[in-house]
Amino acid sequence: MALRPIDNALPIVPDGLRPKKQAKVSIQPQKKASEISVNDENKAPLPQPIDASVDYVASEDLKPFQDPESNIQSLVEGLDSKDWVKVCQSLNDARRFSLYHPGLLLPVLEKVMLVVVKSMKNPRSALCKTSIMAASDIFNAYGEKLLDSTDSSAFDQLLLQLLLKASQDKKFVCEEADKSLTAMVNSITALPLLQKLRGFVNHGNLRVRAKAAVSISNSVYKMGSEEIKEFGSVTLLQMASDLLNDRLPEAREAARSIVLSVYEAFTENEKLDTVEDWQSFCQSNLSMIQAQLMIKVVSSQ
Repeated sequence: MALRPIDNALPIVPDGLRPKKQAKVSIQPQKKASEISVNDENKAPLPQPIDASVDYVASEDLKPFQDPESNIQSLVEGLDSKDWVKVCQSLNDARRFSLYHPGLLLPVLEKVMLVVVKSMKNPRSALCKTSIMAASDIFNAYGEKLLDSTDSSAFDQLLLQLLLKASQDKKFVCEEADKSLTAMVNSITALPLLQKLRGFVNHGNLRVRAKAAVSISNSVYKMGSEEIKEFGSVTLLQMASDLLNDRLPEAREAARSIVLSVYEAFTENEKLDTVEDWQSFCQSNLSMIQAQLMIKVVSSQ
């Protein structure tokens, strides 16, 4: 069947005469330079601020001040700075004072310790490590004077932060905190230090317990039999019994060391050297379970 012409069909226009469509262009208002975000796809991101480098200066490389009297005031001002790099520099200056001019630092020592504690809590690792190094030098310079010349809460806060930093995962911070705890044990008389440490035996953080146990063990190890007797052999054994069943091997090993130190002092002081005398002592002063633990430690050495 033949197709009928369609009268109302559109006329055919040659390609050359057909009008071209214009592309739609969306014109965005131009942003000011201050309005450009670092997330704009067509703009290069602005450079991010870079932390200033901080040098970790070993204690033996620190130098004395030529005019320490004029520097002590600037030290206090630097410790109060909002610039963390300036605080790092001031902490290193505090280390210089503690090592070479301890008498000048003594009046502001408590303030320095509080700044050290605050800096240990700072998330910047450089500031944290510098503050721990400062704590080590302060321990070595002042020793047990820290317990007499400063408020006890300042020392307690410092001790807690060192135990926490020694328990964390950042290896270089953890190692520096361990060094500082060792400096503390070596420079402070064992008897008052044990009074500070004994409260951490039952701390909720098992790593803190372990670090405290190591410091207690190191303190007891350097004590003589008379000092152990003065502090209390039974008290030390009770502390050790809580740690012998701890989850961390570090705490358990420290507890065994405490027991053996007490045992050596017991046999020396009482002129005894038999396990039977030790058994009698433990059974007379400890619970049955605690006594069995003490006897087992000594018999297995």
